[in-house]
Amino acid sequence: MNARTSGYFIGIKRHFHRVKGFALLAALAVGANVVFSPAVGATSICRWVDKNGKVQFSDVVPESYKSVVTCTHTEKTATPANQRAANDSLKDRRNNASPPATAASNAVPPRATASQSTAKRPGEKVTENTNCQTWRRLYDESGACFAPFRTARGGIKAEAFAACNEVPNPEAKCGPQSN
Repeated sequence: MNARTSGYFIGIKRHFHRVKGFALLAALAVGANVVFSPAVGATSICRWVDKNGKVQFSDVVPESYKSVVTCTHTEKTATPANQRAANDSLKDRRNNASPPATAASNAVPPRATASQSTAKRPGEKVTENTNCQTWRRLYDESGACFAPFRTARGGIKAEAFAACNEVPNPEAKCGPQSN
């Protein structure tokens, strides 16, 4: 065998692997189409391994594989009509159901419109003359106002600043809170 001939056989071998891969993909696509397609009537989908070791799916089984075939009957796996009707009515009820009522503590304050007052919570602001007890109360109220606007990662949504006043932590001036 010369270099020219051996190159030819290598090329055929590479081409064969490409074709083999394509055939495998085509068989898988056909098999998936057969398995996942809606059943028109009661049919059998059969599975077997051929002499090349490939898994085959079909509703028609060659005679030589009838002894090793495993079939699934679609009438056994099909959803009964009464169960389909129950599932459909459940979906309709879920789609038409009103959203669950939320607790007042979890309710997000509505956005203020031009006709509404734009009062922020807490109503007071901290000044130089604010005592520590009042400052801590305002700080807690501010935290409660911002709470519904917190994101899953701990950030605060921008619309929170339209509804809430920021109150600085009183620990810098008043020290840690004693229980």
